[in-house]
Amino acid sequence: MKLRSMALALALVAPAAMVAVPAMAAQDASATDTTQQAAATPEQVVKQVTANLAKAIDGHREELKKNKSKLIKIIDGIFLPHFDIDYASILVLGRHARQATPEQRERFAKAFYNSITQRYAEGLVNYNKGSVKVLPFKGQLNDRRTMVRTQVMLDDGKTISVDYAFHKTQDGHWEAYDVVIEGISYITNYRAQVDAEIRKLGIEGLIDRLQKNGAEALKKMQKDGS
Repeated sequence: MKLRSMALALALVAPAAMVAVPAMAAQDASATDTTQQAAATPEQVVKQVTANLAKAIDGHREELKKNKSKLIKIIDGIFLPHFDIDYASILVLGRHARQATPEQRERFAKAFYNSITQRYAEGLVNYNKGSVKVLPFKGQLNDRRTMVRTQVMLDDGKTISVDYAFHKTQDGHWEAYDVVIEGISYITNYRAQVDAEIRKLGIEGLIDRLQKNGAEALKKMQKDGS
């Protein structure tokens, strides 16, 4: 579980974050990323954000370890343009998505994303340049599901597979919506746990819990589901 938790931390944050750079530079980089996203293939998107991270994180680890709020803002600034939170959250909700109102789905998506970033933000400061290797893409692009495969080297030297599922949105952008670590899907992993939580608390109860407890709620859900 510890290995998978660290891998998920790196998977969710490492390829899509930018660290303490001047505000204007960060905004310019984010704007460039958004402009280029539509034209970039899924493989290029992963390579691009991984390269941005490698450039930005150097020399800021200790600062970020002490300033989690800054770390979260950094994740939001770069991760969001490349990740389809709404689509991912609907997949996590599963059949409950049909029963939820649009307002509930929106609140769940935001609360769940915030919980994920809080839970795994620490993985960013453990990211080292060269820790993520993007493997050559094989096959043809599929608008509904295209996988980008990477290998992540952890601090202990172990290498694990971390793959990203992309789909093409209606406006032509390629956005990630799932992370698969050693064959285990982030969507599938949390869907069963969310289902159990909704059965127990109701969707409003789950949203409220995520909003109030954030990372701790996810941690308990993950523990209960392991």
